[in-house]
Amino acid sequence: MANCDWTPSTVLVTGIGLALCKRLLAENDELHLCLACRNTSKAEAVRAALLASHPAAQVTTVQVDVSNLQSVIGAAKELKQRRVIHIFSTAEGLLTQEDKVTADGLQEVFETNVFGHFILIRELEALLCHSDSPSQLIWTSSKNAKRSNFSLEDFQHSKGQEPYSSSKYATDLLSVALNRNFNQQGLYSSVVCPGLVKTNLTYGILPPFVWTLLMPIIWLLRFFTNSYTMTPYNGAEALVWIFHQKPESLDPLTKYLSVTTGFGNNYVKTQKMDLDEDAAEKFYQKLLELEKQVRDTIHKR
Repeated sequence: MANCDWTPSTVLVTGIGLALCKRLLAENDELHLCLACRNTSKAEAVRAALLASHPAAQVTTVQVDVSNLQSVIGAAKELKQRRVIHIFSTAEGLLTQEDKVTADGLQEVFETNVFGHFILIRELEALLCHSDSPSQLIWTSSKNAKRSNFSLEDFQHSKGQEPYSSSKYATDLLSVALNRNFNQQGLYSSVVCPGLVKTNLTYGILPPFVWTLLMPIIWLLRFFTNSYTMTPYNGAEALVWIFHQKPESLDPLTKYLSVTTGFGNNYVKTQKMDLDEDAAEKFYQKLLELEKQVRDTIHKR
């Protein structure tokens, strides 16, 4: 594993966003990319591929499993030995409608998509919060992040049938709350949606033969709806666009969407998030309460 050696242009990507990394290096191969992933062999393979096409780049890895809080805390300890993070991008996460309880006693989709990243952010606050040198968090949300599938009384979605949708709405709420609590300290948070992208995650939703039947229809639908980005490269459009913006200029209540025309031209579209700041703050306080409970449990182990 290559150790992360922070520079003022460090980008930490959780879950290995290969398309994002390729696009960022294509625009600036002097960036330092740190790939945070549970699968170290996969991370090293991606690192090798990136260095093969951009030999002058700094690409390092750190092992972290966001569905295991001890792994998150251990990774954060390693990262805190370095200096600064400018961009912290969270990946798509766990895309499933099946849920289970983790070793930490939490719902797996909630912990993987929301709480594990929340703990990582909490652990890295000292690195992320510098008013003279802003840091940017970028959350990968979804058009399926629906208010109707989320409840503050059951924010882990242990009783519902839409854990993915609930977790993505939760990331929208968390992003708004982080801006409310940390903007004055130089930490800014944004939410993007990659659109419909063909990845191993999306392929897992339906059997392969169904996708084969659907693909001609999907390509045709691109002329009528711009959310069918299809490729990871297209889906990273909003992430790359945000990378070039001043964090303080972005609207904390807006979701930035990667969209593609029927002829394959990429651009960014904005959408007001269907939430309110009071609900976001209440959710944030519930996460802080859960954090205290979980840390107490970990310390007793």
